[in-house]
Amino acid sequence: MSKTKAGNRKSIFITGAASGMGRATAELFASKGWFVGATDVNELGLKSLEADIGPDNCFISTLDVTSAEDFGAVLEAFSKDTGGTLDLLFNNAGIGNGGFFDEMDFADVMAVVNVNFIGVLRGIHMAYPLLKATPNSLCFTTSSSSATFGMPGIAVYSATKHAVKGLTEALSIEFARHGVRAADVLPGLIDTAILPEGTTDNAPSEGMFRLMPADSVAECVWEAYHTPEKLHWFVPEEIGDLDKAAGNTPELVREQLKSTGPLAELIRNMEEESKKAASA
Repeated sequence: MSKTKAGNRKSIFITGAASGMGRATAELFASKGWFVGATDVNELGLKSLEADIGPDNCFISTLDVTSAEDFGAVLEAFSKDTGGTLDLLFNNAGIGNGGFFDEMDFADVMAVVNVNFIGVLRGIHMAYPLLKATPNSLCFTTSSSSATFGMPGIAVYSATKHAVKGLTEALSIEFARHGVRAADVLPGLIDTAILPEGTTDNAPSEGMFRLMPADSVAECVWEAYHTPEKLHWFVPEEIGDLDKAAGNTPELVREQLKSTGPLAELIRNMEEESKKAASA
């Protein structure tokens, strides 16, 4: 009989678990009997999560994914609770600093890169020994619908998510030699705090960019663990149509994004705000 805190339960380690998609995933997996490793920079959010799912069902810790020292220490502590195994790594932490690229402070540019991509690289690299030690383990990462085509207004964010998508594709081949799977999720508009102010109010009620609940991504993570052959998960599924179109006719997608739909309206609003700021 196992004497670890996790006991004989499967385990998931989540970054960005205090709110939104990460929290919804933590709650779902805990309800399914998994042991949850929940990390975030938001300590109060983690404490609230711990109260919701029960301290016996989770390991919580603050974690800055840009810090190698923090990541190493937290994973080591988590591994003691699981006996050195990890069934599912969910790299979910991310930030969404946006704006026109030429108007962004470069420190904000690098903050997005460091959290959304370097943090993912670090997490995978450090957690890999635990995944490798666990049969049928899955390395799962939050990419984005903005990894289908580079999205204006969030160019750097979009670039990091393209990088995550490409990394996942490569690792799904490399990691197979040790029995570790790799996959990602490409969500569209998810009702979380990362969305720019006013986005939820103006989101369409139908179509691929309709507003989706955080639970929809949590359910996707659950399905991904139980569906070994699938590489990219789209939420909603229609995002996959955009991914195909962007690969086949990127010029057409570019023109459509420039002229129609909620993204075009968002860009027009950004242009107006930019002009107001320049004239102030």
